[in-house]
Amino acid sequence: MCRHSSSDSSSVVPADREVLPTNVKPLHYDLTLEPIFSTFKFNGQETIDFHVNEDTDYITLNSLEIEIQEAIINGSAVSDISFNVDKQTVTFKLPQPLAQGSNAKLALKFTGDLNNKMAGFYRSSYQENGETKYLATTQMEPTDCRRAFPSYDEPSAKAKFTISLIAEKSLVALSNMDEASTVELADNKKKVTFNTTPLMSTYLVAFIVGDLKYVENNDYRVPIKVWATPGSEHLGQYSADIAAKTLSFFDKKFDIPYPLPKCDMVAIHDFSAGAMENFGLITYRTIDLLLDPSNTNIVTKQRVTEVVMHELAHQWFGNLVTMDFWDGLWLNEGFATWMSWYACDSLYPDWKVWESYVSDSLQHALTLDALRASHPIEVPVKRADEINQIFDAISYSKGSSLLKMISRWLGEDVFIKGVSNYLKKHKWGNTKTSDLWEALSDVSGQDVVKVMDIWTKNVGFPIVHVEEAGSDIKVTQHRFLATGDVKPEEDSILYPVFLGLKTSSGLDETAVLDSRSTTLTLPTSDGFFKINGDQAGIYRTAYTSSRWIKLGQAGVEGKLSVEDRVGLVADAGSLASSGFIETTSFLNLIKSWSKESNFVVWDQILSDIGSVKSAFIFEAEEFKDALNLFTVDLISEKLKSIGWEFSDNDSFADQQLKGSLFASAANAGHAEVIDFSQKSFAAYVAGDKKAINPNLRATIFNVVAKLGDEHTFEQLLNIYKNPQSNEEKIAALRSFGRFTKPEILDKVTALLLQTDIVKQQDIYIPMQGLRAHKLGVEKLWAWLTENWDKVYEILPPGLSMLGSVVTIATSGFTKKEQRDAVEKFFATKNTKGFDQGLARSLDIIASKGNWASRDGQVISEWLSENGYSK
Repeated sequence: MCRHSSSDSSSVVPADREVLPTNVKPLHYDLTLEPIFSTFKFNGQETIDFHVNEDTDYITLNSLEIEIQEAIINGSAVSDISFNVDKQTVTFKLPQPLAQGSNAKLALKFTGDLNNKMAGFYRSSYQENGETKYLATTQMEPTDCRRAFPSYDEPSAKAKFTISLIAEKSLVALSNMDEASTVELADNKKKVTFNTTPLMSTYLVAFIVGDLKYVENNDYRVPIKVWATPGSEHLGQYSADIAAKTLSFFDKKFDIPYPLPKCDMVAIHDFSAGAMENFGLITYRTIDLLLDPSNTNIVTKQRVTEVVMHELAHQWFGNLVTMDFWDGLWLNEGFATWMSWYACDSLYPDWKVWESYVSDSLQHALTLDALRASHPIEVPVKRADEINQIFDAISYSKGSSLLKMISRWLGEDVFIKGVSNYLKKHKWGNTKTSDLWEALSDVSGQDVVKVMDIWTKNVGFPIVHVEEAGSDIKVTQHRFLATGDVKPEEDSILYPVFLGLKTSSGLDETAVLDSRSTTLTLPTSDGFFKINGDQAGIYRTAYTSSRWIKLGQAGVEGKLSVEDRVGLVADAGSLASSGFIETTSFLNLIKSWSKESNFVVWDQILSDIGSVKSAFIFEAEEFKDALNLFTVDLISEKLKSIGWEFSDNDSFADQQLKGSLFASAANAGHAEVIDFSQKSFAAYVAGDKKAINPNLRATIFNVVAKLGDEHTFEQLLNIYKNPQSNEEKIAALRSFGRFTKPEILDKVTALLLQTDIVKQQDIYIPMQGLRAHKLGVEKLWAWLTENWDKVYEILPPGLSMLGSVVTIATSGFTKKEQRDAVEKFFATKNTKGFDQGLARSLDIIASKGNWASRDGQVISEWLSENGYSK
């Protein structure tokens, strides 16, 4: 993938970008499709109305794995039809040329594969009373509409769609719009025709045929339905209710009514992403839409809420106004991510999601962007197979973090007003990133374009070094890399860094570091200060050893907000791992916060201890035992005071904290927690389903797996195959990887390619469990290398899952020789479609290896001096 560094505000379009000719423009598609479940094929007919932009004798469309039986242009047959498989196009050489300014009709008959790749028009399977059943559904984003019907498959080619579906009478047919008519056909079939859509992009077209039932919410202006296969539809009520509140909220905030006559949300059993914002017909993984509020942990409930809000935000931002091309993807995804947090904060204020944002979105962004193999937020893409690779933490998390930073700079109300103006100006059209910056500049009076171009067009972010001299502090910025080895040519960009100076007299957000260095004078004499107050900026801050100690004390004294404390822990952990500060500064900081009461701060502390453990996973057992003793000591007092019993009176925060501390204690071998876990599991499998609270379920499954034998594996496998809920099923699946007996892990890796047991979409879940321990990391790599051809076949590189599988299977390593083995294995492979993920993995391995070799001795001595070595 091309990596481009530029602060030029013009959009960078690669000269060799593969796009369709613009000799004609599609205006309307009249489309009829019929899925055939007995053969896994579908029949299609379409008529496309074009406007002719220039004299031409051909029309080229995107088409992939589609067989065209007939083509007729303006009533005349087209016999000269040629396919380009590499470019995924079909070209019709016309019998008579078309004149500029005229209109044309191209009518096609075709057949396609109702595939099992979770792309285009595909089949999803599920079990009902021991029988395998199927439904037909779609996933067009980014470039798979061409698998469903020949089309002008680019975001800027907006058109109107009139869709009809032919199906058995007993099945439900759904599409983007509401139903216009149903006609009965022979052979117990029907043809359902839907009202014509407004202007929209092909990647948002959707249609579904299957045996579906629904629940609804009628509190909103248009009907909201959640659909699922029979027997689980009742689990959609929570999401239907969330949707009604969220659509009302967005109507008001954007000052634009939701633009379609209905909103359907559908749970799909086979789904490669989490959810997809198809206009008016949003599709989801079952676990991201359906839940039983009385038997669900708080983390799942929050995730479902945010996913629903994210997809609904897209109905305006992405669907109503759409990026011009895929290099603007971040604008879609970053905005919907930010907007879901914003809506969640407004509708569920007790969740305090902006505190969690610092440990979630911001850290995801900084962790990925600290790798040399990262990419700019706005990344030029040339080919279809490059697009899937940018659906990552840069587009989503760095994108949303950037919007968070701007909204803080301009003020939330001003930011939302600018967004509303942008949507009104461009509705039903396409935009570039600069259009949003201009709308925000107009409403705020700030030069948003200049500031944001530097952040979006360049890879990476800065580290701000702080030097103290009396009441003056000197701040200096350089590029930050997790490997700690920035070259001079990689350190030329100077970012506009919002310093956010916090002192005893408050938070001063006026200072901006847009040069290499600047000096600030503290307004108070007590010596307290922190840079990046409330952690709104996208950078790491490095202090002197003595200042880390003072900041630790300031946290104890209540001078720092939750966001500040989370940010300090995250910065210290990251800077220690990359060699910018001593790891002892990080360890001393978290040791001083053992009385911390906020679950988000604890989550960050425990996550960063986990990072230490993963970097030293291949080191001596004594070292890992000492780290576990430290963890148990650190959390013991808090764990004892809050316990792990749950009541109906527990707040959202209480539930989160109890779950976090229990999980960390279990991972570190806390004797009482281990004993409780084993007894609870025994009662659970004996039939007492109340023996395990949903907030502890995943941890308890992991504990019994880690210590378990063949019998335990069979018990967990039985839970997986006969689950009480989707959440329980996924928790059991993830726990498979936690077993430590080699013969059981061989069974686990064997399951990964048995698609009748582990769905293709879930292959990465047990892999995550395997990556948590040394033997698992080794078994996972052995499995990948032995089964590479099969993995490559079932997860084609054009789909994003292959990159995830490669990253999970390789990034657990820490040694140079392990990194060399990974590099050697892939040197002879075609890495198209996952080269980014592989490059990141190699960076991660190098970063962890550097840390272990540099600081292993120092950390050992600290653990010993503090009484944690046996």
